[in-house]
Amino acid sequence: MAETRAAGTGDFAERMVHMVNEAMLALMVSVGHRTALFDIMAMMPAATSAEIAARAELDERYVREWLAAMTTGRIVDHDGAAGTFSLPADHAQWLIRAAGPDNLAIETQYVGLLALVEDQVVDCFRHGGGVPYSSFPKFQALMAEDSGAVRDATLIGVTLPLVPGLTDRLAEGIDVADVGCGSGHAANLMAEAFPRSRFVGFDFSDAGLAAARAEANGNGLTNVRFSRRDAARLGETARFDLITTFDAVHDQARPDLMLAGIADALRPGGVYLCVDIAASSKLSENLDHPLGPFFYTVSCMHCMTVSLADGGMGLGAMWGEQKALQMLSEAGFTSVDVARVDGDIANTYYIATKN
Repeated sequence: MAETRAAGTGDFAERMVHMVNEAMLALMVSVGHRTALFDIMAMMPAATSAEIAARAELDERYVREWLAAMTTGRIVDHDGAAGTFSLPADHAQWLIRAAGPDNLAIETQYVGLLALVEDQVVDCFRHGGGVPYSSFPKFQALMAEDSGAVRDATLIGVTLPLVPGLTDRLAEGIDVADVGCGSGHAANLMAEAFPRSRFVGFDFSDAGLAAARAEANGNGLTNVRFSRRDAARLGETARFDLITTFDAVHDQARPDLMLAGIADALRPGGVYLCVDIAASSKLSENLDHPLGPFFYTVSCMHCMTVSLADGGMGLGAMWGEQKALQMLSEAGFTSVDVARVDGDIANTYYIATKN
């Protein structure tokens, strides 16, 4: 019916129809990721819905309807005569867990997650305030999966070497803190790679800290610990040689206090490595950002609103490079280098030091 109404009414109507279809398809891609259907199909020849469901140990009727969505969405190929379905290899490389950071199906999970708080966000539009972090019970797990794929592929070999001489110092042994560590995966990766260094992860989430400790214990790591701490009240002075944050600044209630606390916690000659969303602070300079609508939406539905719910600044995910440099300077950092990684359209890497 929508397509009939849109016929002959111009390009924008066609775009809206396309948008509605793609939004529904994104939800189905999320289902395919969560049920491992993409992973299963990538390992199978063309097969019927019954065969795919049996291999995945899922209900056939649901799998059949999901396959219909995937087929009409041109994600899965369908042989009508044989009644079989197949996942093309050039599609699978962006949809399966083995793809690591190239698995874009992970990102589609944000659609369903953020939709859960739509009513609360709409209420905030009318009355102000924000939606508390407690309303997003699955957000940290999703962030852990999302960032974990990237960290596994790039943290040790790409991100840390952006700081000259850092990997040598880590190999010799220094004190490191990861602030807003979430589930602690980055801290655990570094602790495993650099056994002579000492690591601590700070976060306010008990669930995240429990996951961090479980991973550390499972990997037999003895040089990392995790502590419950408000990022705006670190309370450390000249304690660390390296402090890291990974997409953890922009959704804080008081990012200004967090950055000032990080500056205080660094020893002379220490380095703060801040990895955060790549963007300009000016909307007009983000019009062609390849992930602009995605990041602004996640910001409105999570990052900004959780900050406002805590009486915070509501900085938002797209605080941007100009604002980041201003706030780092105000926090006491006297030198900030901005680095980027080829192929990484999501992150900017700030390397900050102070006299």
